[in-house]
Amino acid sequence: MQALKQTYIPFDDYLEGERDVDTRSEYVEGEIYAMAGASETHNTIAHTLGSAIDNALKDTCRVWQSDMKVIGKTRDNKPFSYYPDIMAACGENTDDPYYRTNPILIVEVLSGSTKRVDLKEKFDNYTQIPTLLEYVVVSQETPYLRVYRRRTHWQLESYYAEDTLMLESVGLEIAVHHIYRRVRREVGLDVPFPMQKNG
Repeated sequence: MQALKQTYIPFDDYLEGERDVDTRSEYVEGEIYAMAGASETHNTIAHTLGSAIDNALKDTCRVWQSDMKVIGKTRDNKPFSYYPDIMAACGENTDDPYYRTNPILIVEVLSGSTKRVDLKEKFDNYTQIPTLLEYVVVSQETPYLRVYRRRTHWQLESYYAEDTLMLESVGLEIAVHHIYRRVRREVGLDVPFPMQKNG
């Protein structure tokens, strides 16, 4: 999703203003970023993976797509708030019904306008959340997932169309091509092989 820089506002004022709004905004170090809409491909991939995660979760866990905030602190101890494309958390929410502070899994589906933010800024900030076990970044242009796990000190793992992905945080094993099963044409999975000439 595209973020549009707006203006400075105290974090508590931001949280209060985000309740029941028509336009969602994210917050990083005093700046508010209005969130633009996502493409059909983006939403389809997120829904397919989010549904698989939901089916794998224990009854004491929940998953949300795009509409639940996660908040935390940067390395500099400054507050941030994002709306992950997919977020899973377990146990009761002891903070506020409009946000979570204890995710175990966060997934972002890349778009051209968010690639730098998802791979750098959000990676740096998400990995400061003590409960987070895995951060997954999903391409919407080609079948490719980047996975970062706390247990491997956030080292990059790459998964492609022919691979099987294991999300340890939620107990989900899923073929990468299944995540893209409804957008095969858009990500190049249905491109036919060139005809071979005889002789």
